[in-house]
Amino acid sequence: MSARQKGVQTPKKGGLTSPTSESSKDQINGLRPQKSGGGAEWDYRIALLVITAIAFVTRFWGISHPNEVVFDEVHFGKFASYYLQRTYFFDVHPPFGKLLFALMGWFVGYDGHFHFDNIGDSYIINNVPYVAFRAMPALLGALTVPTVFLIMWESGYTLPAAIVASGLVLFDNAHIGQTRLILLDATLVFAMSVSVLCYVRFYKLRREPFGRKWWKWLLLTGVAMSCVISTKYVGVFTFFTIGSAVALDLWGLLDINRKEGALSLPEFGKHFAARVFGLIMVPFFFYLFWFQVHFAILYRSGPGDDFMSPAFQETLSDNIMTANSVGIDYYDSITMRHKETKTYLHSHPDKYPLRYEDGRVSSQGQQVTGYPFNDTNNHWQVIPAQPFPEDNLLGHRVKSGDLVKLRHLVTDTYLLSHDVASPYYPTNQEFTTVALEEANGKRFNDTLFELRIEGAKGKSDFKSMSAHFKLIHFPTKVAMWTHTKALPEWAYKQAEINGNKNVQLSSNIWYVDDIPSIPADSERLKKTERKIKHIPFLKKYFELQRAIFFHNNALTSSHPYASQPVQWPFLLRGVSFWTHNDTRQQIYFLGNPVGWWIASSLLAVFAGIVGADQLSQRRGVDSLDERTRSRFYNSTGFFFLAWASHYLPFYLMGRQLFLHHYLPAHLASALVTGALLEFVFNLDPVALEQNVDSKMSSSSSNKGGKSSATGPGAKRVVPAKDRVSGNGMLALWGAAGVVMTVVVAGWWFFLPLTYGKPGLSAEEVVRRKWLGYDLHFAK
Repeated sequence: MSARQKGVQTPKKGGLTSPTSESSKDQINGLRPQKSGGGAEWDYRIALLVITAIAFVTRFWGISHPNEVVFDEVHFGKFASYYLQRTYFFDVHPPFGKLLFALMGWFVGYDGHFHFDNIGDSYIINNVPYVAFRAMPALLGALTVPTVFLIMWESGYTLPAAIVASGLVLFDNAHIGQTRLILLDATLVFAMSVSVLCYVRFYKLRREPFGRKWWKWLLLTGVAMSCVISTKYVGVFTFFTIGSAVALDLWGLLDINRKEGALSLPEFGKHFAARVFGLIMVPFFFYLFWFQVHFAILYRSGPGDDFMSPAFQETLSDNIMTANSVGIDYYDSITMRHKETKTYLHSHPDKYPLRYEDGRVSSQGQQVTGYPFNDTNNHWQVIPAQPFPEDNLLGHRVKSGDLVKLRHLVTDTYLLSHDVASPYYPTNQEFTTVALEEANGKRFNDTLFELRIEGAKGKSDFKSMSAHFKLIHFPTKVAMWTHTKALPEWAYKQAEINGNKNVQLSSNIWYVDDIPSIPADSERLKKTERKIKHIPFLKKYFELQRAIFFHNNALTSSHPYASQPVQWPFLLRGVSFWTHNDTRQQIYFLGNPVGWWIASSLLAVFAGIVGADQLSQRRGVDSLDERTRSRFYNSTGFFFLAWASHYLPFYLMGRQLFLHHYLPAHLASALVTGALLEFVFNLDPVALEQNVDSKMSSSSSNKGGKSSATGPGAKRVVPAKDRVSGNGMLALWGAAGVVMTVVVAGWWFFLPLTYGKPGLSAEEVVRRKWLGYDLHFAK
């Protein structure tokens, strides 16, 4: 018999404290008590040193190969150069991880002259200290391995469990490959693991609240979490993981029947406020701090200007847009470009077809399209809605909010929108032009447009380059809009222009690119010295946040090596980082299949055990003792929560996804694997059976038919780590040895794809296409 009837009480072995005591509950939860002796647990210390040394070897060995730009080094190496040159750039990730690369470049005296333009560009020829750049993520990747070991150690797990958990990260090809290149994921994963470690240390001190060490580990948890979210926004998953654990802890503190004694509401309020301060406010202020550093460094105009508003660009020195800005007067001819697609507003004499492919009917008016090149058909004259007197016709500046008409100079027609469906969007309005007679007659209102300058205060001047505006059709309130899908041959595959009813969209924004009607010697073209303007930090921060989230959500285009979340736990495909045809060398980003499959299998085992335990308890059968169950749910369950929090949200994302997005979740799955391996060997089945039989033989039936232990013959089931010489511990070591052997074998087999050398023959490449991985040089 291997299960106990619910209600059977296990007598406590002599020498143990009551379960209501603080030390007993820490033992139940599996937490290692604090020790003052320096020589205790020497086996853990030796293992930690060995694992750390191997981690540094595996991350730093051959780090100078290849001496060319690899995969996304084109982005993050470029950003480091921009920082060092103080040149403003735009990226969808927060600045912390990129600032670390810039710091390393500054340490070695690099001036940022190389911009990492193309994969395969030589670092040697361009004199780039690329090894120093790669050393930063390699250092953090190497430190991640002992951090995983420390998490297991501080959580009270046995040495073989800690070795297995850290070994799955130590000998994982994906973690190694990602930490040997100029990429952000090493910073992200390391900060995530440190956050978990610091929270475990904080949780262990929950019986000593508001002490120095308690505050230290609370604040360190917050700082570590701020580093996660300051590297990539997926760091919010770490906040959710630890936030969930903190919420459960606070819920327990609120319990008036808690064994340690009820807290008064003011005392509970202190606990709540301390956690809000340490885990929300401190991380947020550190997160804002890195953006302040970002803005302070990048004060020169650069490639990121176009993503920001004119007001933001006026805070940058040498900004071409504001330097070349010229005020626009009525009767000037202008060319207008769409901010996102850079297409010009264009028209030509060709008409819309009578019927479109879907059977809808057009107005057969003159086509208004978007054209990517400069052309005289892009010239439009700004006409006032109400004409000025003949003796005062010129010199009137166009202002924000003015009603204007736009005359197409080549065809002498006026821009118009009306309630006719556009070619591609039945819900959007067609844009066309009409002759002067109609524009001044029955179609007058349909030719009126409001110039609405973004961020304008009152009647701001309408200027070229710097005035980003929306052109709003006055009668119908639609905004002029375009997109990237080309029209058919009847429009020469030019872009569609239509009226968008969603006026608030940022994709409705245009700007004036040129004023060709101004004479070259005009006083209006003379440049005056421009003063750099200042706007408050929070205003710049919120503008950048809006741009980041907009462009992050826009990353929906296909990629040959993109993958879906359902593929990641099973390692169904990787990513080609780099190839060299002459030597047949390649770097293919792929995890250790053996390690990933073991970890993923044990995640399913964990879910199965939870389900079986809940079902058995419903039927009155208690298959686990109190300590084992508490440890299983509280500790291993916390690791499982970390995995789920860092994995499942990706199913809700519509953007491009790649295998590296799974690395934080994989680290959490390694923790689950180590913990679950110990759980499997934690109970001695023979002792448990004797325990139950002894209880059952000495029990007496009560009125409800339930039994209770009455004799001293019942045996206490203890964890494997408390029976070092027992068969369970030997079996645990044996299982850990088997797991690590196959994991190391898998790491070694795929090592040439991780380190990019040596080159493999076609036969050797084919042998590594386990699941049809799209490797190069297979022929």
